[in-house]
Amino acid sequence: MKKLFTLVTMMIMVVGLLAACGPDREEPAKSGKTNDKEKETATEEAKPEKLVVWEDVDKSVALKPAIESFEKEYGIKVEFKELNMADKMRDQLRLDGPSGNGADVVTLPHDQIGQVVTEALIQELKVDDSVLNTFTDASIKAQKYDGKLYGLPKATETPVFIYNKKLMPEAPATMDDLYAKAKELTKDKQYGFIAKWDDFYFAHGVIGGMGGYVFKETDGALDRDDVGLNNDGAVEGAAYIQKWYSEGLFPKGIIGDSGGATRDGLFNEGKLASVMNGPWAFQSMKDAGIDFGVTAMPTLPNGEHMKTFMGVKGWHVTAFTKSPYWSTKLVEWLTNEENAKIRFETTKEIPPVKTVIEDPIITSDEGAKAVAEQSQYAVPMPNIPEMGEVWDPAKIALETIATGKADPKEAMDNAVKTIKTNIETNHPAK
Repeated sequence: MKKLFTLVTMMIMVVGLLAACGPDREEPAKSGKTNDKEKETATEEAKPEKLVVWEDVDKSVALKPAIESFEKEYGIKVEFKELNMADKMRDQLRLDGPSGNGADVVTLPHDQIGQVVTEALIQELKVDDSVLNTFTDASIKAQKYDGKLYGLPKATETPVFIYNKKLMPEAPATMDDLYAKAKELTKDKQYGFIAKWDDFYFAHGVIGGMGGYVFKETDGALDRDDVGLNNDGAVEGAAYIQKWYSEGLFPKGIIGDSGGATRDGLFNEGKLASVMNGPWAFQSMKDAGIDFGVTAMPTLPNGEHMKTFMGVKGWHVTAFTKSPYWSTKLVEWLTNEENAKIRFETTKEIPPVKTVIEDPIITSDEGAKAVAEQSQYAVPMPNIPEMGEVWDPAKIALETIATGKADPKEAMDNAVKTIKTNIETNHPAK
């Protein structure tokens, strides 16, 4: 018995010693959740010596102050170079990324997201809701693909109504009013209104506003097999577009690739009272000495707003970075309120940050205010890879409609047939 008692006593002492030697720790929370600080610490990685950013051409004037404040805050060196965002950025990442010479962070137009994701060039972002809530819903939606977030929005743009105040003192509220005014002003090689509606980018405002759509959206995802460019609304929109051309309200030279230059030339020469164009056109109009006003697009004959296409430029973390955590931190920093305001002040690019849109810096700027208002009715261009099969067939259909060579219904039916065939051929279902 004595030996047994001694053995039990020794076991108790050993257990006590083991417990005493264990690591100090706090009592686990009863909820089983770790606090935010612990989550951040668990996620955080070692600071890199530097991060590399690829910015769009002529836009680094806004990037430099953001980089300086980031370096001061986190002690990480940031280098950058400029590349053309529309094509060079993506192509260069394809080459430099796998070799280890790519960037940590890049900027891209949102309609390229689907393609670069399928090519594994950028990675999903994980950010707090508090960050997401600083942006407009549409701009965040544009940064998602297949339900996942792949970027934070940097700037947004969409076509608006621009008018020469000398020829058109006030902007019409409706397209019916504009049509009547255009009939009055179109004479002697002068025009009341021009829109490049043989270009699907601009034509979508009418087609979408009448009820057409590119791909049906279901539960936040685009259905590539449901193309709505020949439904009743789309055909009605196409017929409305044809009306402006067939009645001679648009000059013949406005059709085709050179049409944009013709439109811009007429407006800047004071021979055109109003246009549908984007904020990228403002500077040339100022340089031409035109006193112009800007508003959201007039409402369509059915009472609906034009559903113009919205383009959203974003910041993205590449799949090749060795510092995804700090690259994400940099993306958050570049798009915060302070740096968004700097971007607008220096580049006139309009950031979709809610507080900035409501700031006098935007509301007191007629052009920026109009873009922000029209953006409420705009829809992000589809960013799935299949969108690449839409542009050419839609362009062909619209050109035949504009020239009167095809009936709107026939032209849109043919376009959809071609789009679906191309999708099935070039994008086999998984």
